[in-house]
Amino acid sequence: MRHQKAGRKLNRTASHRKAMFANMAASLITHEQIVTTLPKAKEIRPIVEKLVTLGKRGDLHARRQAVSQIRDVDAVRKLFDAIATRYATRNGGYLRIMKAGYRQGDNAPMAVIEFVERDVDAKGAADKARVAAEAEAAEAA
Repeated sequence: MRHQKAGRKLNRTASHRKAMFANMAASLITHEQIVTTLPKAKEIRPIVEKLVTLGKRGDLHARRQAVSQIRDVDAVRKLFDAIATRYATRNGGYLRIMKAGYRQGDNAPMAVIEFVERDVDAKGAADKARVAAEAEAAEAA
């Protein structure tokens, strides 16, 4: 019996699931909006909301807990500096999930998960900055 066993398995091993959620959380914090399947979006929401609550706490122990969970120092820095201050007066409900139809290849239900009151310019800004830095380094070499 599966009593007290919450969460979807998503056809992955526990270690794969943990790594996937860490990567998704880091991407969501960095870009503030991602497109994924509906079950994955529903599973990642409580993880990221707890990370935002850690960010609002703001102490060193909370920062270390966040780094141990998502393993991306830049994402944790943005979480604690920008996102936590944005939601300082909000008591939960930091994310929204919007259904986005079905994927062409396998008809999987898709969803957009994003921060409420998100920074619209954040989506793609990190990628543009990385590409610009790589181009600058290539010109210097």
